[in-house]
Amino acid sequence: MGTTDRDLHVDLLVIGFGKGGKTVAATMGRLGKRVVLVERSERMYGGTCPNVGCVPTKALVHHSRKRRPEDVPQEWYERSIGEVQALTKLFRGSNYDDLNGMDTVTVITGTATFADPHTVNIETGDGRLTVTAETILINTGSEPIVLDIPGLRASQYTVTSTELIDTTILPGRLAIVGGGYLGLEFASIYGQFGSRITVLEAAPRVFGLVDDDVAAVAERILVDEGIEIVVAAHVTEVRDGETSATVVYEKDGRQHTLEADAILAATGRAPATGGLALEAAGVRTTERGAVEVDEHLRSSQPHIFALGDVNGGPQFTYISLDDSRIVLDQLIGEGKRSTADRVAIPHTVFITPPLATVGLTEAQARAAGYRMKIASQPVAEIVAMPRAYIVEDTRGVMKFVIDAETDEILGAALLSVDAQELINTVALAMRYGIRAAELRDAVYTHPTSTEAFNDVLATIVRADT
Repeated sequence: MGTTDRDLHVDLLVIGFGKGGKTVAATMGRLGKRVVLVERSERMYGGTCPNVGCVPTKALVHHSRKRRPEDVPQEWYERSIGEVQALTKLFRGSNYDDLNGMDTVTVITGTATFADPHTVNIETGDGRLTVTAETILINTGSEPIVLDIPGLRASQYTVTSTELIDTTILPGRLAIVGGGYLGLEFASIYGQFGSRITVLEAAPRVFGLVDDDVAAVAERILVDEGIEIVVAAHVTEVRDGETSATVVYEKDGRQHTLEADAILAATGRAPATGGLALEAAGVRTTERGAVEVDEHLRSSQPHIFALGDVNGGPQFTYISLDDSRIVLDQLIGEGKRSTADRVAIPHTVFITPPLATVGLTEAQARAAGYRMKIASQPVAEIVAMPRAYIVEDTRGVMKFVIDAETDEILGAALLSVDAQELINTVALAMRYGIRAAELRDAVYTHPTSTEAFNDVLATIVRADT
């Protein structure tokens, strides 16, 4: 579909090239609907994940772990960044070609602003386009938060995760403000590349979303790799010098300073709604700036949907993909899907080895009143998991929280090689009511990580009576 006209009327307008929006755009395009997808940056075709999120960061995990002691850190890092950028360029081009190559779909690079509930103005390098659409999807994702700490935003040494992975200079000393999952992933990656890492976290401990016993093992793995983690640390100021920055923080009532060649602001991401003029469309937002949606992802304007990070839900690519299924069910299906359908959604933090979780922690299950039994083993003691020894990484622990009355799996935390894959099996079992004993007694191929379940689920370390 061409864009020679300055005024277009289409069936579907998608603002933002994220996973959910591009999936809906492609499906509707295949059905012959007239579709326009607008993306403000040609470097973001395909969305956050393949460009500045999960694909490049996980590729860097891979490259960082391949570095040998004799490899010069700066040279290895620069080569790794080049290879990762080539990968993201390939994905970016494929995403663009797949959509723009359809007869009824047009991808426009420009900045979108609502004029009214059905009309969006798009500023491009060639001038302004006006697009009127029957249905509009807001799929603009999220952007890094840089806290309003004196000197932090203005510092020439402060970088976001997007900026850090775009530079070919490996920081000798990297201070990470924020010990959430993003900060810890980058600590693990850049520590392996050869940076000296200090993580400053305001909370009393890191890995706060898992039980204390699992968190302690995960933290020990990072510390043993040379990463310094300072908890209950409150950054108060950043001062720039000629060649580095001084990070000032308070802990236990005392002031401390830290010298850094780069400061990674890793304190979360906020929905990217600025500049859309949502008020002109009558679209309400939450206090955090997310598009307010119902369980079917409709905004306060029923023909306008919001998918992915911008709707304030969990910030994961696979959630954005499921958002697309919900929206498509509204547009061309039976309208039965909703966000309430989601059960046992897994999460992974890609330290090495990965920490993957699903469902309730032991603390959460106890607070909810369950009678429980806990199955747990250190990976090094799981006889049925020789793969950990084969790949020479026996660090970690596996833990299952099980309903003592029904044998239902309430949750799991897997800190081990291949945990990012194993957790999907556990999540599937939870969704379809497969009991712990059935998962324990299943037949798995050998030698694999999955067969660890044979041992771990047979090792009950404590149980409520």
